[in-house]
Amino acid sequence: MTSIQHGVKRSFSGMYRAARRTTALATGLILTAGLTTLSATAATPADPGTDVATSGAGLDRFNHQRLDWRSCVLGPDDAVGRNLEQAGAFCANVTVPLDYADPWGRTTTVAISRLEATDTHRRIGSLLLNNGGPGNDTIGAPPDIRTAMKDVGARYDIIGMDPRFVGRSSRLDCGWPVGTNIFSAGLGRATFDRQVTLQKDLADRCRATNASVLPYVTTRNTARDMDVIRAALGERKISYLGYSYGTYLGTVYTQMFPGRYDRVVLDGALDPNNYGSRTLRGGEAEYEHAFGDWAAWAASRDDVYGLGGTRDEVLAAADRIVAASARNPLTVGTAPDVFRVDDTQVPFVYFIGIADDSDAARAALAEQVSVLNKAAQGLPAPSSPGLIGLLQFALTDGGSPHGSVQSAIFCGDVAAPRNPEVYWRDVQRSRAAHPLFGPLSNNIVPCAFWDRPREEPTRVRRDAPIMIVAATGDPRTVYKGSVALHDQLPSSRLVTLRGANQHGVFGSYGNACVDSRVNAYLATGNLPATDPTCVK
Repeated sequence: MTSIQHGVKRSFSGMYRAARRTTALATGLILTAGLTTLSATAATPADPGTDVATSGAGLDRFNHQRLDWRSCVLGPDDAVGRNLEQAGAFCANVTVPLDYADPWGRTTTVAISRLEATDTHRRIGSLLLNNGGPGNDTIGAPPDIRTAMKDVGARYDIIGMDPRFVGRSSRLDCGWPVGTNIFSAGLGRATFDRQVTLQKDLADRCRATNASVLPYVTTRNTARDMDVIRAALGERKISYLGYSYGTYLGTVYTQMFPGRYDRVVLDGALDPNNYGSRTLRGGEAEYEHAFGDWAAWAASRDDVYGLGGTRDEVLAAADRIVAASARNPLTVGTAPDVFRVDDTQVPFVYFIGIADDSDAARAALAEQVSVLNKAAQGLPAPSSPGLIGLLQFALTDGGSPHGSVQSAIFCGDVAAPRNPEVYWRDVQRSRAAHPLFGPLSNNIVPCAFWDRPREEPTRVRRDAPIMIVAATGDPRTVYKGSVALHDQLPSSRLVTLRGANQHGVFGSYGNACVDSRVNAYLATGNLPATDPTCVK
């Protein structure tokens, strides 16, 4: 699996890559260390409720700042920085207002990288990237994206951005004991009640450590940051490529800043009307379909994984693992990496593993389920490196910065129901039809205990001639979300990949039909006359 594939698989698009980066996530700076105060030159704050921000209103000093481009290497162990340097990229910090309604107040920094165009005579402009999450770093993505873009990549300055409070930007870390809040409600009420306690604790930790900045950890503010970056780069318009949650960010930018974007590609799109901390709800059938296809793949390799010789036998084994973990948490791993995995966590392992239907990804999940199966039978379960990495990320404080900022963005964007009984009723209703993934996608979230957002969610009120890419079997941001966004943007075009259970297609799946359609659009700016369909 290439690094670009890893970059689009993390949860929401997920923890897939993050599980391999636990150490890096654990070394994040405390957010307040990245906040400063600058003098202002204007007298009127920008109104955070308006859709279209303007120059002036205290933003000119941000829009016209001079960027200090330096080596991306931060130290001897900085593999991302070395890869960027070898590709010829440089990095800079962009200063932006913490609160755009008070641009003369505190500021924060957004870290970006730039891989400059080499075909300068035919240069098109800058292409800004986002790998999703929310909360995924993207600063290291330009070299892989340039490769995916083939010849047209040389005509763009490719810009990686760690959004505010993510990665190399000013960091938010609530001191969570876990790296994610995406767990199942488990098999019974007692387990759900423990989840209520956990999710409230996660919210309380964020409020206790970062209350002064949480209101500004939002997608709308990240879109405003993007426009400052556009201006600081000297671009009249900017192009954009976003995966997963990055499709929502891109949609928001088109609504807030019409006329300031050029070519926009959204891969694995979210329906803006269904966006929020409960976005996973409604995708249970797609999750089960992908899991069933994986089970059929594993069954054909029963001599390797020992999970059963038919699809149904493998699925029954997966159910038995959950039931066993509910009776007694499963012991997985060897010292010092030993984990106790219960019925709130086993479905999470399944869910993370189904985002990619390549043989390599399916083999990784089969290895993990095989370990859990041994543990469920009371046998020694030394585990696989992939499972240990995932559990280290999800069940220890090493992943706290990622989980913290992901929840902060969701909760800062859209209010969630506050009564735990709402979630319990949804869990029970979904459990009847979808016993494995329903209790996960409907579980309670930290946003139930969060302060209400300062701004209303962004609604699509303007058409946008953009390109949407989606696989029909996407088991994260399901295909119907891309269709819904396409319906809301009549001038858009939807490139459909049929027959793939794949989250993140362009440049990662190796489908020549999809890649050529996207690259043709990026090269010419011309959308196809009709919606193209590609096959796996």
